[in-house]
Amino acid sequence: MCSVQKALFLCLILLLFGGLALAYEEPHYTVLQSYELFELRKYESTVVAEVHVEGDFDDVGGLAFRKLFNFISNDDRPEGKIAMTAPVIQQPLSSETLPADDSATFSDNQIIPARSYRFAFFMPSGYNVSTLPKPLDQDILVKTVSPRLMAVRSYSGTWSEERYRKNERILLEAIQEAGLQALSPPIFARYNAPFSLWFLRRNEVLVEVARP
Repeated sequence: MCSVQKALFLCLILLLFGGLALAYEEPHYTVLQSYELFELRKYESTVVAEVHVEGDFDDVGGLAFRKLFNFISNDDRPEGKIAMTAPVIQQPLSSETLPADDSATFSDNQIIPARSYRFAFFMPSGYNVSTLPKPLDQDILVKTVSPRLMAVRSYSGTWSEERYRKNERILLEAIQEAGLQALSPPIFARYNAPFSLWFLRRNEVLVEVARP
């Protein structure tokens, strides 16, 4: 096989595997309204496994992903493995991202990079906190997330902080113009595997908002 054929074959493999993320179960939601730059979605209650890590935006994902993937892929326990879902979410925990006072909102504040992040996998439907295996890693927390109203902006491309920040800023400015109030730090959602082609990736920025 010549080098050109090998390159084409590799691209085909990446295209096929890059699309597998589309088959993963995702959290259930209803689109309530579509704006020019984002969607307003109502998410149902779900269960997540999450871990908190510290580091730079582009570097913390590897450690967090390994911990969470080890939890769902452990087949030595009686309950066996837990199916992978999408997306994997990343959300800042640092107080640097919080509003300066009670009258401010997250969209009113300048974005300051955090050093502490929450990473989470959504658990497949049918599980609840009591039926999920207990994590052996004490850093992993399994909990229920209540129904939420989320403003969501989708975009493609790399997972770089620069590209994320651009779309985060667009979303925060758009929801402010729409008269919506952000209630929590924005969330970065990755839907595809790391080896998927960057221009085929589905990425999202989500932020919880108050009802208008």
